[in-house]
Amino acid sequence: MGEAILYGAAYSVYVRAVRLALAEKGVPYRLVEVDVFAPGGPPAEHRARHPFGRIPAFEHDGFALYESGAISRYIDEAFAGPPLQPRELKARARMNQVLGILDSYAYPTLVWDIFVERVRAPRNGRPADEARIAAALPRAETCLAALTAIKGEQPFLAGAALSLADLHAAPIVAYFTMAPEGRALLDRHRTLARWWAEIAARPSMAATRSPFEAAD
Repeated sequence: MGEAILYGAAYSVYVRAVRLALAEKGVPYRLVEVDVFAPGGPPAEHRARHPFGRIPAFEHDGFALYESGAISRYIDEAFAGPPLQPRELKARARMNQVLGILDSYAYPTLVWDIFVERVRAPRNGRPADEARIAAALPRAETCLAALTAIKGEQPFLAGAALSLADLHAAPIVAYFTMAPEGRALLDRHRTLARWWAEIAARPSMAATRSPFEAAD
């Protein structure tokens, strides 16, 4: 099989979700860093890969793809290794439900409203927007409660086995828990906190560590 190439930035939540899928499947790949925040916007060559100028984009054996969900599903189905999508209908539906919750509600709230304001803004010389953080905390609680309810007593978010739901959630939770408010909220959801402790200890997480985490 041809080389797998991932285009994006190591700090990106969505790039890391794809990297986690590659790592869990044992797929060698090359990460090509792309700065979508460069002056003038994303480089022209990246616009050719992703018409919306976002990350990640992916190539494998002459096949080009963008959108992290599509990329992760392709990786799971194109390569050998442990399956990352449940075969049973209802478990697969739960996985897709979790992915939707993460994209629509958790990512903007846990990452942009809380992590970026509490952690990144001060590091970049800007005071945190306390009103934005305060407004986000009830929404974050709703996200965590929903994930806790879906997970139940199962070891992973979509059932008995690791899935793309866990790998999609992990980069979001990694950033969220860097904010003291995020860590405190997660600790109130004991089963979800235990899930996070086990996920955070996986070798794939160490192999894809964000440079923002390294700065902590």
